[in-house]
Amino acid sequence: MKIGYACLTVGVYNTSFKTCTLKSATPEHLLSLIKHNLDTLDRIIDYNSSMDITHFRISSDIIPFGSSPINTLDWDTLFKKEFHSIAEKLKKQAIRVSMHPGQYTVLNSPNEDIVKRAVEDLAYHTRFLTALETAKSSKIILHIGGVYGDKEMAIARFEENYALLSQDIKDRLIIENDDKSYHIGDVLAIGRNNRIPVVYDNLHNQVLPFDVSKDDHYFITLANQTWSVEDGIQKIHYSQGANLKRAGSHSKTIDLAVFDAFLKSIPDVDIMLEVKDKNLSAIKTANLISENRTISNLEQEWARYKYTVLEHNPTLYKEIRVLLKDKKGYPVLEFYSLIDQAIATEPSEGTQLNALSHVWGYFKETATEKERKKYDSYLESFKKGTYSINAVKGLLLKMAIKYNNDYLLTSYYLHFK
Repeated sequence: MKIGYACLTVGVYNTSFKTCTLKSATPEHLLSLIKHNLDTLDRIIDYNSSMDITHFRISSDIIPFGSSPINTLDWDTLFKKEFHSIAEKLKKQAIRVSMHPGQYTVLNSPNEDIVKRAVEDLAYHTRFLTALETAKSSKIILHIGGVYGDKEMAIARFEENYALLSQDIKDRLIIENDDKSYHIGDVLAIGRNNRIPVVYDNLHNQVLPFDVSKDDHYFITLANQTWSVEDGIQKIHYSQGANLKRAGSHSKTIDLAVFDAFLKSIPDVDIMLEVKDKNLSAIKTANLISENRTISNLEQEWARYKYTVLEHNPTLYKEIRVLLKDKKGYPVLEFYSLIDQAIATEPSEGTQLNALSHVWGYFKETATEKERKKYDSYLESFKKGTYSINAVKGLLLKMAIKYNNDYLLTSYYLHFK
């Protein structure tokens, strides 16, 4: 089983992608951005590997204007070396990647220009995954599209346009149930009729159900029948709904106990998490299913979370420290439950100052007099309300970079806003 997250990292230093406006999309600028983004992807793959995250969705924006006539660069040839380097890492670490075009890539639109652009976008995604030397198991996920007042006609239009796609696009394309127009019953029928693998989304099925008498296991099993050996292991999308938000909104983090119960109820599949804290929840789930269930896994996580927990809830900070004293245990569910509870607690000025004091301790012996005065000034401004906590954290982050303090750079505290 491979579990992963989508596109961006949270709390990981030096992993931000770049883009540009149409006005500034000169060939020279695009070359610079593509180089930066591929280097960033390379670092993210290294990070995923170090965290035992074996599934990753690559952002569609990694090549700026990748499907637009604005970008005429032969980027897959120009950056062949970079693509090959990443490809070798993916193969060595057995990391499965995928892509998911956005809401404007609509194959069943009655507007021919929109369909034309959708096909161009699918060709771009296929070109990128091919440049990465990935097998057909690296998929491109697509929704069916709109209804346009006549669902049957819209489905027929999707099927007609799908039939016209090149075989290399068809080899990668899979279709997903959505939360507005096409429930899992619709998508399964389209998948069977056109030999397209179906990816089941559990939250979409909750919001737009097909048959409420059937559970996730039932629909995952039906979707499995649309997958061939060449398509790789069946994959699904998993998310939990956000409380007090629009139906279908993704939660901030994965409740690990709920996810654990879900895992025990379904067949063995690859899972893409759709959640706001992205890699953080992926690490949670990796630790849940890890065969190496040693306390050191949780201790390493604690090193990343501890100052954030201290900032939010010092009482739970102490509880977690006590929990981790048993070196023979592996209280993964309780550990993450306490962390989630702590982070959900609104910090006070006192707890924020306490955490800042602990982190500043790493610079007491190395900071210059000028840096000490600047920190004191920022701290006083925070107390007066003229500077935010993020301004003070930003200063500490710059110092962590300057002094190459890996412990703080890998801590979530300086990156959480």
